[in-house]
Amino acid sequence: MESLKIRIKRRLEVYLELDIDGIRKFIIKMLLELKRVTVDLLYEEINKKFKVSYSAVASTLGYIHSKLGILHASKESYKTPTVYSLKEEYVDLIKSALLKNEQINIT
Repeated sequence: MESLKIRIKRRLEVYLELDIDGIRKFIIKMLLELKRVTVDLLYEEINKKFKVSYSAVASTLGYIHSKLGILHASKESYKTPTVYSLKEEYVDLIKSALLKNEQINIT
């Protein structure tokens, strides 16, 4: 059986390959840069470059968290927003998937 990291890397690579407008790649890069984000913070950053709805940002973060498995979600109380952070063990894997995606887009 293949390892979890290999499956996650494959899922991430496919996720990035299906990125038509660059939003997915931008979000992954922002996660690498900021390390910890909320939907509000990511929405503000994305809207500087792309025109997307708040719910689209929230659902994208939810998808990355649940399907790709590279994020950790934490919430201090029910009144505070969920804070998403990258799982440290996947940082190198994410960087290599981004690099591979950039090389594919160049050729």
